[in-house]
Amino acid sequence: MEFEFWWLLVFPLFFGLGWLAARIDIRHIVSQSKQLPESYFKGLNFLLNQQPDKAIEAFTEAAKANAETVELHFTLGGLFRRRGEVDRAIHLHQALVDRPDLGREQRLVAQFELGQDFLKAGLLDRAEALFRALENTLYNEQALRALMEIYVQEKEWLQAIAIAQRLGTLSSHPYQIETTHFLCELATGEAVSGNYVAARKYLEEALTLNRRSVRANILLGDFAAAENQHEEALLIWRRVEAQQPTYLALVAAKLLASFKALDRASEGLILLKHYLTNYASIDLLNIVYQATLELEGLEAANQLVREELRRHPTLQGFEKLLEALLFEVPAEKRQDIQLFKALIHQHSQRLAYYQCEACGFKARQFFWRCPACVAWETTPPRRIEESAA
Repeated sequence: MEFEFWWLLVFPLFFGLGWLAARIDIRHIVSQSKQLPESYFKGLNFLLNQQPDKAIEAFTEAAKANAETVELHFTLGGLFRRRGEVDRAIHLHQALVDRPDLGREQRLVAQFELGQDFLKAGLLDRAEALFRALENTLYNEQALRALMEIYVQEKEWLQAIAIAQRLGTLSSHPYQIETTHFLCELATGEAVSGNYVAARKYLEEALTLNRRSVRANILLGDFAAAENQHEEALLIWRRVEAQQPTYLALVAAKLLASFKALDRASEGLILLKHYLTNYASIDLLNIVYQATLELEGLEAANQLVREELRRHPTLQGFEKLLEALLFEVPAEKRQDIQLFKALIHQHSQRLAYYQCEACGFKARQFFWRCPACVAWETTPPRRIEESAA
């Protein structure tokens, strides 16, 4: 292929066009930045330095100086909402929604932000109306998630299920866990009314949807025990071992109560000891210790604690051992043991919490749904000390 000399003219031309385009872009950016007030850049600087209060003051000043900067109003409204100043956020976003000159996409953003404001303020009816209006728009999935949260707060479980099913078709998240918990809530409501037939139907539907739903299984056993069908309750609760054995501590006391109701307490204790050996748990240890103390005596209970502490050393286990020693040592030495126990108790109680793996929320009580981040099944049924170990 022969070299064409006119190509030498093409390269400088391309470079020249690139330089000119860059100059035009730079001039455009500079002209836009000159239109923004200085307080806007101060607000950005405060945000970068994690000073939200000063950032809000600066953005408020900038918004007053330039009412046309819609994105700035969105930023300011979001800051108001995160700070808990929901009334100011509502006022700002409502003003944007009411503007006749707002473009379609910006109006959708304003409606979504206003819906979030109403949701944060607890004005659920207004939030629901806005999110319903956003269905089948660019905000369809986000609006459906917000609607599901509204129906959960209102305990409208059938509507929450319908929304979860729609969401399952829109995203990779199947929403099976959420739906099974909604069915469990429906079952609980029916059981409170004494309608165990309807309650069982909801739970069977939940287990059809998710065979690993421990909560549905536990509730099935609870309903059977409530109707004195203890044999059936035992069969149901024992399935938890095959589902997720870490949840056995939640059914241990229930199992023992049903075994006692059938005059088979010793058989129940043997089963719980088997669980403790294979699936160590502080909560399970406490239940088995009390049952051993009641059925087999002090010596057997103390021996149980010693063996479990050797297998799985924990502060709470050690505290239980000190409690056992109080019954064995002479009276003149009990004061020392009590002192040790009090010191260990101070430290062990800091670790005697359940903790959400999603947000870190801690609670003494086990929750199927985290009260802080409102996620389902993000809190393992194990104390912090066990999880860390």
